[in-house]
Amino acid sequence: MFKIENLSVKYPDGTLAVDNFTMNISSGEHIALAGGNGAGKTTLILALAGIIESDGKVIVDNIELNKKNISEIRKKVGVVFQNPDDQLFMANIYEDIAFGPRNLGIDEETIRHRVDDRLKLLNIEHLKYKTALKLSGGEKRMAAIATVLAMKPSVMLLDEPTAFLDPKSRRNLINILKKLPHSMLIATHDLTFANEVCENTVILKYGKIFSQGKSSEILYDNDLMNRGNLEAIENDYNKTTKQ
Repeated sequence: MFKIENLSVKYPDGTLAVDNFTMNISSGEHIALAGGNGAGKTTLILALAGIIESDGKVIVDNIELNKKNISEIRKKVGVVFQNPDDQLFMANIYEDIAFGPRNLGIDEETIRHRVDDRLKLLNIEHLKYKTALKLSGGEKRMAAIATVLAMKPSVMLLDEPTAFLDPKSRRNLINILKKLPHSMLIATHDLTFANEVCENTVILKYGKIFSQGKSSEILYDNDLMNRGNLEAIENDYNKTTKQ
């Protein structure tokens, strides 16, 4: 269980980027986090991983996020950043994926098996000894996800995972994420992607929860989405009302 209670983030200039955010994410549940530019999505993702300071409570598997146990939280909460280059910095992809487990003091044989398992899971075994500098956007995204999966987190936080992807890579990502058993909170502008991968969606507006519910319902609601500074997914009814 991933519990978020009254989480707030205030920037040094006084801006309240996240305002009293409360939500529970059940084991294996995938939730989309939508909102216009400046809604607070990325800030929330960073706060939940303890990367930036916040007020309120974040509890993962009965462990509360604080300065004393931040290392334990980061074993349980994996972040896939918007730009995969932020996570791929070693000589090759094997070393990138091995980096996290190696820092935990895991033995090299176990690391080798874990890396190979994640490469196979994501169908990127051919990237094992390649440098990230030579990879496509889709390949980098899969490699970045592999670095997170190698840590065996119970929760995954993803920030705009379809950014930089062509249609084929995007479809591959959708198929992979739908199969993963982890609890996920996915910040995204790609609402058709959100509808496919996440049963439920939370809409942020000015750092607060503006609306939440089943993705198949709220993401098609023209009036609701307009008020949330977003554009609804088009269906036959939406097209008719626009004419």
